[in-house]
Amino acid sequence: MNVAPAGFTLHRDLPAGFAEFFLPLHEEFTPWQQRLALARADVLARAHAGTLPGYLPPSVATTTAWRIDLPEWAADQRNQMTGPADDAELVVKMLNSGAPGVMLDLEDSMVNAWEHLMAGHDNVIAALHGDLTYEDRKRGGTVGITPSSTVTFTRVRGLHLAQAGVLEDDLVSASLFDVALLVYRVDASRLKHPLCIYIPKSESAEEALWWKALFDRVLAAKGWQPGSLRAMALVESHPMAFQMEEFLFNLREYIIGLNLGRWDYMASLIHFNLHDPAWLLPDRNTIPLDVPFFQRLRTLLPEITHKHGALAIGGMTALYPSRDDAELNARALAVLERDKKNEAACLMDGAWTGHPDQNAIAVAQFPAPNQIDKRPAHADTHPDLRPAPASVGATTLEGTRAAVRTVIRYRNGVLEGKGASLLDGYMEDLATDRIYRLMIAQRLRFPGAYTPPSLTQVFDEELNRITGELHDPTHETLARYRHARDLSEQMILTGAFDPV
Repeated sequence: MNVAPAGFTLHRDLPAGFAEFFLPLHEEFTPWQQRLALARADVLARAHAGTLPGYLPPSVATTTAWRIDLPEWAADQRNQMTGPADDAELVVKMLNSGAPGVMLDLEDSMVNAWEHLMAGHDNVIAALHGDLTYEDRKRGGTVGITPSSTVTFTRVRGLHLAQAGVLEDDLVSASLFDVALLVYRVDASRLKHPLCIYIPKSESAEEALWWKALFDRVLAAKGWQPGSLRAMALVESHPMAFQMEEFLFNLREYIIGLNLGRWDYMASLIHFNLHDPAWLLPDRNTIPLDVPFFQRLRTLLPEITHKHGALAIGGMTALYPSRDDAELNARALAVLERDKKNEAACLMDGAWTGHPDQNAIAVAQFPAPNQIDKRPAHADTHPDLRPAPASVGATTLEGTRAAVRTVIRYRNGVLEGKGASLLDGYMEDLATDRIYRLMIAQRLRFPGAYTPPSLTQVFDEELNRITGELHDPTHETLARYRHARDLSEQMILTGAFDPV
């Protein structure tokens, strides 16, 4: 859990007046957030007992005509570049990439620790005001943000997370803290478009009411006009996939689109089906891009958003381009093109990428400015969203070992302060780390030729392999890898699979 440093006080260590702004919000919204978190745990427990998520009964959200007001400045989101907000150089490069949208991330790709969170908040505010710079060590000089029409979003932390240490004897909602601090610090008169929030990890339409009430309250507290804050939301949990239309309806005054967060969605899908041997996940990087459990949701999401005038954005392609490896670079860009062409064929309006070299290819796959006026002729609005991954990919012991290596190296990166790490050509963050931990847990539960004889043994062997490939490692480096190995194994053995 993210904890403010010892001796921190809300009144002294954050901007003057923020405590008075924040405390009434905390009293109203943190207990509500805690109730929603408990409801999530109950839904997961019921799934593991045999009652899996499903569609809601018909309602005003699904049976009446209503539209979302998509503003002109957000109409083209054919690519949204994303990356951790605590890296000032990356933030500037993303904003200068030419991407129609940029998402500055305070969540999965950033280590959830106080110093990183505060650096992220500082960079977001400076970026929104157009002031953020970095020192170019290769070419020399200071590089700033070039004015453009790029839409800048900030992904705050999700409702599953609490923030400690801000109040002496109480936890606060991390979502609330992030939104409140952003709204309080930003100078609305310096924004080129309304403040845009990216909502992560939602698990029910009811949660949209929490966000709506919070947005209502902070707008009123700041005296901002309606329309001064807009949002997008990620569909990255299995229960949320069945409630997208109701979620949009509940947040219709603010929301402009939904995004299929594919890697967290895959993790959630495994988590909810953890007790089902039919849901044994193949080696992750052998799963086709158009696997049915993704493809059906890729088709359903644009049908629902376009029905009501909102955007549908696709997910991240994990294989990364390389400026040092021509073969890997060509393969990564070819995979990207196929992936985004598939999303465009599903009538999505844009994609996510994480590298400036991906932007032009991603943008080129989608019609400009969007496909909101397109809907399939005979859409199935209640498809089976749990088609088991039978006869898909490969399930091997080497795949299990690769997963163990990835979680050790990813956790080592976290201990170094990196929320996302490029490993074997793939950009791995908290979502993909969660997939691998769940995949390993599945294989222990339903053993076969893909299961190691001993989890501890395979963790030790893969740790030795990793450290044996290091060049002259220090005692500190070796100790950090050992700690990463221990943490990763313990998370699997204790069933710590929530996205934290």
